[in-house]
Parts: sequence; structure tokens; C-alpha cells
Amino acid sequence: MKKLLLVMMIGVLAVLTACGNKEAESSGDKKKITVGFGVGTYEEQFRQSILPILEKKGYTVEFKTFSQNMQVNPAMKEGSIDASIFQSTAYMEAINKEINADMVGIAYVPGAPQGLYSVNHTTLDDVKDGTTVAVPNDPVNQERALRILEELGWIKIKEGAGVADFNINSMEPDKYKIDIKILDPAQILVSLQDVDYGVVNGNYIANSPDRKITDALKIENTPMQHRIIVSVNKKDEDTQWAKDLKAAYESKEFEEYILGQEKYDGFILPEAWKNN
Repeated sequence: MKKLLLVMMIGVLAVLTACGNKEAESSGDKKKITVGFGVGTYEEQFRQSILPILEKKGYTVEFKTFSQNMQVNPAMKEGSIDASIFQSTAYMEAINKEINADMVGIAYVPGAPQGLYSVNHTTLDDVKDGTTVAVPNDPVNQERALRILEELGWIKIKEGAGVADFNINSMEPDKYKIDIKILDPAQILVSLQDVDYGVVNGNYIANSPDRKITDALKIENTPMQHRIIVSVNKKDEDTQWAKDLKAAYESKEFEEYILGQEKYDGFILPEAWKNN
């Protein structure tokens, strides 16, 4: 009888423990999170500096790397990843509307600005009618790229042009009749020999062994809505793990790591670091 009672008590304790674990998981106190990454240097930053910070707090992190950025947010919506590091606020908000998601940004990430590069010219003074410029094919990065050309006075962006629905018809000539070549962002860097100039996303430059962001003939002053963020689903925004993830990105430890790596020279740094 005593043995039976003991077995029953152990069973009840096991059930209570399991329920407690599930409750902790659902309440946001979980210690295992899955983070998704697109193309860029952000996974490397995470593995080398953010991961050790989280591990000290008892977290286990699973990584999911996507070959195409467009695959990341659907994975977030379906719950196969808890957070992502690859996109800007503008891109996130556009995708929220497109797929009826509810993502929010919780922290800014050191990000590489776009820049205007060339292997055929050493100066911007060579521009003329018919000059070819390669720009990214996705609306958000294309809008950023053409803003650089607008700042130079090469083209003009029409009043009322959006971001999520931006396209080549959103611009018109200004000082010059520029021949715009629309390419996949990953192809522009390797296609520079085929055009006069190309606007390259900075993460591709940072991953290139023989190029620096500071080599650009013109670097964008990246607006806040185009700076890279840590994204989570809104329901997770106030969980402890999300707060710890945010704190890691805003920490002095992560700042020192980034500033100590030559490859990140020219990156746009989080405003939160001014408080460190």
C-alpha cells in the first residue's frame, strides 16, 4: 500500500512538473529559442558575440539559416522560429501587411549601409546620359538605392512614391538619362564590370575579402526605417527571452566585439550604444 501511494505521489509530481514547464514555456520564460537568419553578416555576429552572452544566462539557441530572405518571415509567422535578424523596419512592416503577420522590432543591429561602387570608374564625375547603374530588384532596397542617385541629382523620385510598392516607374530623369539595370541584390557586386556603377547592399561588401564599405564612391545615410532590426512576433515582445535578446544586442560586450572587427568599419551602429 505504501509503495502504491509512493508511486502515485511520484506520478502526480511528474505531471505537476511537466505542467509547470509547459506553463513556463508558454509564459515566455523558456530557455531554448530558435533564431532565423537571411543572407548577410548577422549570423556571424550572433554566433561570435550574442550567443555567448545568452549562453551565460542559460539559453540554448537553435539556428535556422535561409538561402532567400523571403523565406524568413513566413517561418516566423508559422512559429518555426522565435526571432529573426536580417530585415529593416520598412521591410518588416511591408511584409506584415502582405502576409498578415504581426512582427515588431525590439532592437537595432549593426548594419551595413548601401553604397555606390564601380570597377570601371574612380569618380562620380564620369556620369553622363546613358550611364548604366545596377540597383536591387526588391522594392525596399531599390527605393534606398534610387534615393542615393536622387541625392546626387542623377534622377528624381516622384512625389508620393511608396516603399513596399516602389518600382522603376517611381522615378524619372533629373540631370541625366540614367540607364537603370535591375538585378538581384546578390548579383550586383559580381556584375560591376558590366555596368558603370552599382548600388550594393553593404552586407555583400562586408562578406567580400577584398572590399570595404568605405571604398564606396557614395555611401547612403541610412534612414532609421531601413536599419536592420531584431524582429519577434508581437505576442513575444514582453517575454523574458526577448528582453534578454534585446539586452545582448545593446550590451557593451557586443559593442566591443563589433568595434574590434575591421570588417565592420563603416557599419551603422545602434543608437543604444551611446548609453554604454
